Amino acid sequence: MGEKRGKILVLRGGAIGDFILTLPAIAALRGTFPSTHVEVLGYPVVAELARAARIIDGFRSIEARPLARFFARNAKLDEEWSDYFDSFNVIISYLYDPDDIFKTNVGRASKAQFIQGPHRPSESDATHATTVFLQPLEKLAIFEVDPVPKIELPAAAVRLAGDWVAVHPGSGSEKKNWPEKHWQELLKQIVNETSANILLIGGEAEVNRLSTLKTLLPPARSKLALNLPLSELAQLMNSANGFVGHDSGITHLAAALGLPVLILWGPSNEQIWRPLNSGVKIMREPAGLESLSPGRVFQELVESKVIGA
Repeated sequence: MGEKRGKILVLRGGAIGDFILTLPAIAALRGTFPSTHVEVLGYPVVAELARAARIIDGFRSIEARPLARFFARNAKLDEEWSDYFDSFNVIISYLYDPDDIFKTNVGRASKAQFIQGPHRPSESDATHATTVFLQPLEKLAIFEVDPVPKIELPAAAVRLAGDWVAVHPGSGSEKKNWPEKHWQELLKQIVNETSANILLIGGEAEVNRLSTLKTLLPPARSKLALNLPLSELAQLMNSANGFVGHDSGITHLAAALGLPVLILWGPSNEQIWRPLNSGVKIMREPAGLESLSPGRVFQELVESKVIGA
């Protein structure tokens, strides 16, 4: 491997769920080459989580302005970024690059072995996303890898006291969401019929929904986790006994943390996108999520031990 022995760069864009589904591939690099420096070029909000879990050694932001030149044909490349790419021996890219413009420009700057991976699985195929993202590693003779994403974080300095259930009533697409009125009924039933406290999770897109739900809950029995850094959110979620949500990146995070998880599954292809972790239960309704009653969901939460009755 020469003078650059032991440096691998993984380029990964996409949302939280895409990154978590790529974690088995990144973890396989870490496990196969334990003395290797493994770095990610991606979005800091999710890459920081991998560093906190000690899966990677460092990361850079894919949103850096000079990096844009590498996505333009025949561009004059930034010298500092050219040196950066040239410092690696292996570069694995999951970026969307249909015309090989980025690959070609990196090749102008670096002699690293460049491995192109898919940015998304094919919806016409039944292959699970984690398996698809693992396939490029075969070029490094890495086979038979555990395809289940796992995130193990250092013990938190502060944990939530008591029994908590983490709830994420949103997703990246409204068509994946259970109606808000159903969430209202479910949360009221949890408060009235169990001792569980409720950790409400969300981002900017869910501010209004979370604010409405929070007003319906006793202040002493609920906590709002809004726009938290993922590593901080993950530590809070680790304090919960279980999780309920939609097909979303936060749901994949809960599963990767090892929580009992109940997913209210919408129109996504389950064979491709479902979490593979043990302790995950999926509820679906052929007539649509709106037909899934709060009473049924509550019963499943109890039976799956996401909450205690």
